[in-house]
Amino acid sequence: MNASLFARLVSGFPADRAKVFLETEDGTEVSFATMLAAAGRIATLLRGAGVEPGDRVAVQVEKSAEAVYLYLACLQVGAVYLPLNTACTATELDYFLTDSEPKALICDPAAAEAAAPLAAVVGARLLTLGADGAGSLIAESAGLVSDRQVTERAGGDVVAILYTSGTTGRSKGAMLTHDNLWANVATLHWLWGFRPGDVLVHALPLYHTHGLFVALNLMLMNGGKLILLPRFEAEAVIDRLARATVLMGVPTFYTRLLASPRLTKEAVSGTRLFISGSAPLLTQTHAEFEARTGQRILERYGMTETGMSASNPLVGERRAGTVGMALPGVELRVCDAGGAPAPAGEVGVLEVRGPNVFKGYWRMPEKSAAETRADGFFVTGDLATIGADGYVTIVGRAKDLVISGGLNIYPKEVEEALDALPGVIESAVVGAPHPDLGEAVVAVLTVSADPGDVPAALRARLSGFKLPRHVAVVETLPRNSMGKVQKNLLRERFRDVFQAG
Repeated sequence: MNASLFARLVSGFPADRAKVFLETEDGTEVSFATMLAAAGRIATLLRGAGVEPGDRVAVQVEKSAEAVYLYLACLQVGAVYLPLNTACTATELDYFLTDSEPKALICDPAAAEAAAPLAAVVGARLLTLGADGAGSLIAESAGLVSDRQVTERAGGDVVAILYTSGTTGRSKGAMLTHDNLWANVATLHWLWGFRPGDVLVHALPLYHTHGLFVALNLMLMNGGKLILLPRFEAEAVIDRLARATVLMGVPTFYTRLLASPRLTKEAVSGTRLFISGSAPLLTQTHAEFEARTGQRILERYGMTETGMSASNPLVGERRAGTVGMALPGVELRVCDAGGAPAPAGEVGVLEVRGPNVFKGYWRMPEKSAAETRADGFFVTGDLATIGADGYVTIVGRAKDLVISGGLNIYPKEVEEALDALPGVIESAVVGAPHPDLGEAVVAVLTVSADPGDVPAALRARLSGFKLPRHVAVVETLPRNSMGKVQKNLLRERFRDVFQAG
């Protein structure tokens, strides 16, 4: 049996290929047949360019229907799909290309001049694809025969490499296999109750696990309909929710939806499921969304190296502040720094084992070994607790832990107390070097009104050593493309606040 992810996904397509799979922002509808034909033409072009099974194809393009065809074409020919953030710089692109040595690079036409010498160095064929579908990729494939051959792949073969954000040290290329992605999408399809009639509003990026391997793969497998938006805009999403059954997003999506008076129970009456991930969802956002819409957001947990690992239930308690329980077939445990399991309810580093866990880091065997236990558990670097009932609560990243006077301070605990204060919209807690304590807490806030004496307001709720010793108010918190607060930037900005002179 061919274990190719392409073959497995296509098995879920409807028998009637004339059915609509994709709707673009302007309302253009694309059938399964049209999509497969376009992907086949691109597959012919890639094969003609010398792309063989296992070769990397680097893709740095804006979101479009044609970008979906390109993704499918890469899967069809057995290439390793390597999506790159459209915001990455020339220096970053140089590193990614030099490290991965792709056989082809597809970029935006506007970036072709800058990308050409970088592609030449590694011998990559340069093709272009714009947000409007224009570019040499489509122009050169337009007159070709649509190749329907699906390359045989084993389940353990690498199907994609996703580079981690690299906020600490250089980026690592996480190698994901056909089995990794299939196991994850098949589990989520069952767990979240997907059915052929589902319609998903897709407003996430296509270069990230969430938008690519969760949202897109799920709808491909499901044989349903995808409403593809180039980016998230609250009003555009609300316009389409009346025709949709599912929305996947990051917490920022939901705060921006709540800012619109058009978000009502009536506006989402046909939508059965709202999913959030990629960054922590505030308990306040969870409560406000339920009050406005009557629906409880389903929060889940995942990362580049593992895909999804935990989820709140479709049927059952969707517990605010938690990411739910381990997915079926996935094992989660919390351990101390030495790998010894921690008692239920105690904070430790979350570790994951299961068919979703990646093959390792591209050309970094030492790093792969360092982050994997002898028994196969992957060390996520996330601090968490697991309750006796299995619900997982993410406390923060291990690198974000603040150690003040030898005492551990978990940022999330302080942030929850800060977020509950009148006038505080959102908070981020980081540690900064302190001449006496080693580190001390810095609270960075966005506010709607003067919060007053913040440390004094927190004294009834937090121990003295956890109180912020410096409070800063900013207009916005720095975030990456998936809505995660970039605490590394905050640590850099406030690193000298406790230094003498």
